Amino acid sequence: MLVDLGHLGLDEGAHIIVKHAIEQLEPGAALDICGTHAELRVHLRAWGRARGHGYEDRDADGAVARLTRGTAAGAARRNSEPAGHASPAVAGAVVDRPPGHWGVAPRGAQVELGGPDPFFPLDDKAHVWADEAPRLYAQAAANQWDPATAIEWATPLVNDELVETAVIQVMTYLIENEVAALVVPARFIAQVHSHFREVMQLLSIQVADEARHIEAFTRRAMLSGRPLGLSTVGGRQSLQTLIDEPDFAISAFLLSVLGEGTFLSLLSFLETHAPDPTTRRVAQLALQDEARHVAFGIAHLRVQLDAEPDLRARLVAAVERRHDALAQTGGLNDEVYDALVLLPQVHLIPLQSPQAGTACKGSRTTWTSVAAAVSRALASPLRRPRRSPLSTPATSCRAPASVSAGRSRPFLCYSMRIYAHPITQERFAGQGLHRGRS
Repeated sequence: MLVDLGHLGLDEGAHIIVKHAIEQLEPGAALDICGTHAELRVHLRAWGRARGHGYEDRDADGAVARLTRGTAAGAARRNSEPAGHASPAVAGAVVDRPPGHWGVAPRGAQVELGGPDPFFPLDDKAHVWADEAPRLYAQAAANQWDPATAIEWATPLVNDELVETAVIQVMTYLIENEVAALVVPARFIAQVHSHFREVMQLLSIQVADEARHIEAFTRRAMLSGRPLGLSTVGGRQSLQTLIDEPDFAISAFLLSVLGEGTFLSLLSFLETHAPDPTTRRVAQLALQDEARHVAFGIAHLRVQLDAEPDLRARLVAAVERRHDALAQTGGLNDEVYDALVLLPQVHLIPLQSPQAGTACKGSRTTWTSVAAAVSRALASPLRRPRRSPLSTPATSCRAPASVSAGRSRPFLCYSMRIYAHPITQERFAGQGLHRGRS
């Protein structure tokens, strides 16, 4: 075979032409090279030697050099193995247990054998994967929003001082919860084998979602210039139990299913009862992200339960441990609870004090109505977080008040409620998460 490089030198890209030509030959076959570049022979000699090819000068048929293909060329590809397939839609694309030596090689690549053999704690498909992950990631990437432009921060606030204080307290509560929701998936990203790239991407974008929520909630809290609200010991202790959980499956259950599942109702409540357009928009945008997080948590949990039936007992034990750790706390921050009770009743709050010497009957009637509304709210689901965690919808479905090793308890009932939650069903109907599959 003869290749004419003309005036092109190897330092100008001619090596690509030579490489392509010699790869067409069998080991031992010769490639004659023509060219007029002054340093062509010097460069060809060094290039060929570095790649295991033979070299000799030539002065016949216009050729200036001859390369003889060696046996070392292409050894890396011959000594390699396929790492599944890039598209998860292809049968067998995602292997059950990718070896550590695949490392950070992309799924679908030919991986040369040898090299580092890193340890990935989360390298089992049954413990990490969910078929919905690629679709949820694609949807998440398409629905990213910028707090600076997606929310009209310049809209004037006309809230009464009492109402604005309530909004700020709720925002403070949301911020600290979102910090925990950011830290938990961030801890696990580096533990996931890169073969499961869609899961890594989904966890990463979840971290980005939470960072954006923290920004949006903080900006809303600061909008009136007042200081943030109260962060209680009980609230932080509750969140710390999520951060400290080392098991990926249990952590996903506690955070993505129970925790963020509850947030679907909370953010939906705020979207409905927000006293101003800015708060409503913040809740609306965060809600669409949280529904996606819950969808992945449910999908992931379903796969794990199919592969590991004993996981149910571990989930029971995890909830019991969390209950014991929080047994001495007071439940939901009183200020947060009072703020949530107040927001739907803002139209009942007297904005002016009665004139001196006048009757207070109207104000008394108004506050009696507020008191009645509070009483009704105490019987609503908003009151339930103040009870023991073992008697909340997050951990029971009309189950006994106590849990023991000998008494089974439908801990996944709440998971299925979230799975059938109108927000999950209506906003993510296109993700293949149908109620019948729960």
